[in-house]
Amino acid sequence: MKSGPSKRWLENEELLVNINKVFEASSGSYGSPRIAIELNTLGFQVSRQRTARIMKAAGIRAKRKRKFVATTDSRHGYPVAPNVLNREFTVARPAQGWMSDITYIRTSKGWLYLTVIINLFDRKVVGWAMSRGLSAEESTIAAWRMAIRNRPITQKLIFHSDRGIQYACSAFTNVLNTNKWVKRSMSRKGNCWDNAVAESFFKTIKVEFVYKNQFSTQDQAKLSLFKWIETWYNRRRRHSALGYKTMEEFELINNNQRVAA
Repeated sequence: MKSGPSKRWLENEELLVNINKVFEASSGSYGSPRIAIELNTLGFQVSRQRTARIMKAAGIRAKRKRKFVATTDSRHGYPVAPNVLNREFTVARPAQGWMSDITYIRTSKGWLYLTVIINLFDRKVVGWAMSRGLSAEESTIAAWRMAIRNRPITQKLIFHSDRGIQYACSAFTNVLNTNKWVKRSMSRKGNCWDNAVAESFFKTIKVEFVYKNQFSTQDQAKLSLFKWIETWYNRRRRHSALGYKTMEEFELINNNQRVAA
């Protein structure tokens, strides 16, 4: 019987996720010394040497420095939105607030990137995308298109994310700006708690599913994650944020309340 991933392996997986986030935030300019410092400011106790080993194993190498246009306080050169959501994770109605983030899934054939959009009202994953690359078109834009098919936006909606380039770039912001109801919101610099609902979802999917499985191919990972999200998490899993109801039970109760009102 397999004992499962070691504590060290799980720690390295978590570190790699955050190394990638810091690396992307720096537009690929940070090497291991600066990334290690950034990780320590986020609360991780990690040395430069360990950071360098993880980066080398994942093939992460800093690019040559280049000039960036200074806009607000973003490192990638794109404007960032203020933190409009301000950690108000409990909202009064569906499609009032959505939160999005990106994480990394290991397979035997390389990494896959999972982008999710979570409805804060019922914590449902209304949009998601799995991709081999990190362009906005195949990550954030693909997830957004699924979300608006599943939950058409007819009232004011706050869309919250971190400051990653996939959310700040013109390709994605132009898509959001076509809908008059959408107001952008971004986490404060280096503050993962501003995106706590998405971080909690990623912890759930990894602890409850990903770490218990080995994906031999990327197609296998995509199919397995589709089943877990759509048939388990969005339907049958009981959620503490919903008083340990399933999303279907929560939706039925709220529909009945609206009819009674």
